Amino acid sequence: MVSAVVADGLIGSFGLGVCHEVFAYDRSRLGLPRFDFAVVAEEPGILRTDTGLGVLVEHGLERLERSDVVLITAWELFDRVPSETLLDALRAAHARGATLISHCTGVFVLAAAGLLDGMRVTTHWRWAGELAARFPDLDVDPTVLYVDNGSILTGAGTAAGVDTLLHLIRREWGAAAANALAREMVVPPHRDGGQAQYIDAPVARCEDDLLGAVLEWATAHLAEDISVELLARRALMSPRTFARRFKATTGTTPHAWLLQQRLSAAEALLEETDAPVEEIARLVGFGTAAGLREQFARRRGVSPRAYRQTFRSAGAAPVQLDGHRAGGVGRHEPLVEAELGQPA
Repeated sequence: MVSAVVADGLIGSFGLGVCHEVFAYDRSRLGLPRFDFAVVAEEPGILRTDTGLGVLVEHGLERLERSDVVLITAWELFDRVPSETLLDALRAAHARGATLISHCTGVFVLAAAGLLDGMRVTTHWRWAGELAARFPDLDVDPTVLYVDNGSILTGAGTAAGVDTLLHLIRREWGAAAANALAREMVVPPHRDGGQAQYIDAPVARCEDDLLGAVLEWATAHLAEDISVELLARRALMSPRTFARRFKATTGTTPHAWLLQQRLSAAEALLEETDAPVEEIARLVGFGTAAGLREQFARRRGVSPRAYRQTFRSAGAAPVQLDGHRAGGVGRHEPLVEAELGQPA
């Protein structure tokens, strides 16, 4: 059960639309469950959005007692303090194990409920200073699209709501479902951008055609021993210049980027094939099953076997590998902050 919390005059039209797009339609053919989605408010009725449009809200806060996911849309009238009734409902939902997700300035509501103390969070860059000033116990990062703290996710402004919810879909239902939903919504599974992200972050679509060609080559040859020197030669640069250009373009190091491509390729093979872990490790460039298991557990938090059991497409016919499969599964996928800045 998924519920979007709104308040009269504070409903972010775009954010609510994104919630509806992700959770209100029947996406079962994409491998997602049929969500029970509804909009809730402390006082149901016809409420106004930030643009003055009317929205009929039929459910009260009691629905949060049964909700698995609670979405909080924008709350930009900062002098309008959320009521204790609403804050208590959010605290109870969190204590019960629900996942809470804020969009844009909805983070102010979670902060007012005392649910974010000591956490790293984000919001629209314009209001990051206000958030930090009002709630000094928060670690506010205005440079990221979203921050995943497990049971609480905070997203930045406007279109970052799409990124945040696609990340949730990928985390809970797998990469295949997230990619299929992104195609349905006509958006990239991970937004192009050059800034380093705290958690799952996009790798830039390279404006430098030569560097872009090198990245495409690398994703098609993950099984090989790829060094910075080799990549630099293909880019017709010195290793030092290549590393500097790479960081400026993608926001990370060649080492971190290559590691993520291999992990993403391994995810795809675990989801789509019956290949043994040993074979997948060889195909994506980890060499040994032990190497794959170590990196997978460190950066994904689960073993390759557990990931396969969770995200293997139900009823999908296994793909037969021909020894060249790894060349087509590398994807420009997210990076974790722990990898940034590592020497190549």
